[in-house]
Amino acid sequence: MKLDQIDRKLLKLLQSDSKQTNKAIALQLNLSVTAVFERIKKLENNGVINKYVALVKKDKVDKTFVAFCHIKLSQHLQDYVIQFEKEVNKLTEVIECHHISGEYDYLLKVVVKDMEDFREFMVEKLTKIKHIGSTHSMFVISEVKHTTAISI
Repeated sequence: MKLDQIDRKLLKLLQSDSKQTNKAIALQLNLSVTAVFERIKKLENNGVINKYVALVKKDKVDKTFVAFCHIKLSQHLQDYVIQFEKEVNKLTEVIECHHISGEYDYLLKVVVKDMEDFREFMVEKLTKIKHIGSTHSMFVISEVKHTTAISI
């Protein structure tokens, strides 16, 4: 799907606040409410807009300890990759998992309450997944930038 300038502006508005009414968006884009509705539906139907979510502040739900974990599988067999990805998707503490290039195979973003919870996560959950050869963890000192908006 080719995005025109209005689609790009619409996506920027939705990424900043998806709870805006179609009327509010229409006023900003100088379009009719119907035109905005139809454009949003087109973007949804074409998979440009995947879903709508609420962004939760970590400190308000007592989940302020953030770690990044590098994972290296013991071997790069297809079955090991499939099994690891299936198992890591079950871990609620993992909010992002990326299959990466380089020295490690995966990069996980883990959010838990504190260091004790992180240790429990590592010992009781992550390292019990078969075929993990090694892990390397780094802890966030402070969050300098966090956004979910993609520049369009």
